[in-house]
Amino acid sequence: LAVKAATAAQPQLATRRISPHIIRHTTAMHLLQAGVDISVIALWLGHESPTTTHQYVEADLAMKEQALGRLQEPDAGIRRYKAPDSLIEFLKTL
Repeated sequence: LAVKAATAAQPQLATRRISPHIIRHTTAMHLLQAGVDISVIALWLGHESPTTTHQYVEADLAMKEQALGRLQEPDAGIRRYKAPDSLIEFLKTL
């Protein structure tokens, strides 16, 4: 009954095999995308260590774009190096 209701709402689910692991993974990803700390997700999933959670909770493209969006351009201007005349004269003698 639940499968029929789900596939009626989302027809693409009819061709996918949904397992408890898929549900755990999806839940973990949604928690991660909501900003929940990875160590909290690991505890919620019953993992002893966040490193176990890292095996299948990977940042998706939207999360990567969000992280890049938070970055600020450095305030440093790039200046071209101008060697002193004495260095140029020395190099000419080589």
